Amino acid sequence: MANIRSAKKRVLVTETKTMQNKVFKTSYKTICKKFETACAEGNKEAATAAYADAIKKVDVAVAKGIIHKNTGARKKSRYTKMLAAL
Repeated sequence: MANIRSAKKRVLVTETKTMQNKVFKTSYKTICKKFETACAEGNKEAATAAYADAIKKVDVAVAKGIIHKNTGARKKSRYTKMLAAL
């Protein structure tokens, strides 16, 4: 543990932010997986509903810096192609 008061605060803030990022990242992965499974099953209604959530979550992840912007663009492109193939 740090000795300086400001360093102690930074440790606490870092732990809090790490947990927030972890919570967001797991929900992001869950929503993306839900869309991918709906596409794999061929369920167009569920895939269309999950598509909007997945695209929004990808955009938020890029804005927060959780994933790189090129990764977000690639995922959005792939999801669009998957939906169009149904």
